[in-house]
Amino acid sequence: MSLPGFFNFTRNRIQRDLEHAKTTHVQVQRPLGRALAFTGRTIDDVVNDPIVKREVLGFYKLHKWVERESEISDLERQWNHAR
Repeated sequence: MSLPGFFNFTRNRIQRDLEHAKTTHVQVQRPLGRALAFTGRTIDDVVNDPIVKREVLGFYKLHKWVERESEISDLERQWNHAR
């Protein structure tokens, strides 16, 4: 293969790879921040008041449970796809 042909091959390969590249978006999950925002409390409230601590902990656990169940449902849907 000639030198100019080699560079053309490389450029075409790079273009083809870029066209097929997938973009991955990562969304940061902050469940404690969401629980605090939902309850309207601050981290200082949680540290200083045991009742608020239990309230926020309950919503935090609820959020984690819902997320876990959602992931389980998604995996079951992938494994047992409709026929």
